Amino acid sequence: MRARLLTSLLVLLVAGSAGAAPKQVRVEGGTYKPVFPPSPEEAEIPVATFLLDERPVTNAEYLAFVKVHPRWRRDRIARLFAGAGYLGHWALPLALGERAPADAPVVQVSWFAAKAYCEARGMRLPTENEWEHAATASAEVKDARQDPAFVARLLAWYGQPNPKVLPAAGRGEPNLYGVRDLHGLVWEWVGDFNSTLVSSDSRESGDPDKSRFCGAGALTAADKGDYATFMRVAFRSSLKAPYTTGNLGFRCARDVKEK
Repeated sequence: MRARLLTSLLVLLVAGSAGAAPKQVRVEGGTYKPVFPPSPEEAEIPVATFLLDERPVTNAEYLAFVKVHPRWRRDRIARLFAGAGYLGHWALPLALGERAPADAPVVQVSWFAAKAYCEARGMRLPTENEWEHAATASAEVKDARQDPAFVARLLAWYGQPNPKVLPAAGRGEPNLYGVRDLHGLVWEWVGDFNSTLVSSDSRESGDPDKSRFCGAGALTAADKGDYATFMRVAFRSSLKAPYTTGNLGFRCARDVKEK
């Protein structure tokens, strides 16, 4: 019992060192049908109940993190862990500036940096299956991928240019689980971001070269009409862990230990 209390205290201290953080909401588990099943036997994948940040991590929250963990400052981070654009929209290594409002989602962060932030809170990045499971929900139903209005909103956002200054995080309509901004604000890192299309072997689709690239890969999709999900998977598969972009942020997740 004493060891458990000490562990809990340590987690709280580390989480506090990351500064204020988004509220977490409970995402009920279920069955997720991936666009690219890892194998014919995995056309439906069980997803356990988990906790997910209500919204993406903001510039202010990430600034608090780098102040406590200076190895992740823009001027100190090793190039192995982030490209030259890392936090490039901030005015200074420890100052946000007009291009990075405090309440806007932090972007220009690598997978390594996002992972380190979540771990500092005693959390982790969501898996791709968890993120997609949560993202299939509209405000009314758990899986809205066959809802034309829901799909149209997603595709409309994908067709818009990125604003020079991102709006505040957390203002989007909550979905059925209470999660905001999974669509319509930024793309988001997941823990296993390149696990789906990166290897044609995982698709067991016959000729590995024929299905290695995005256009041909779409032909192997379980639901060829789910273009929005295909775009997300294709985008993630184009990434490498040190990459940073002006519209790629993240949020954190945590397991739920059922009693």
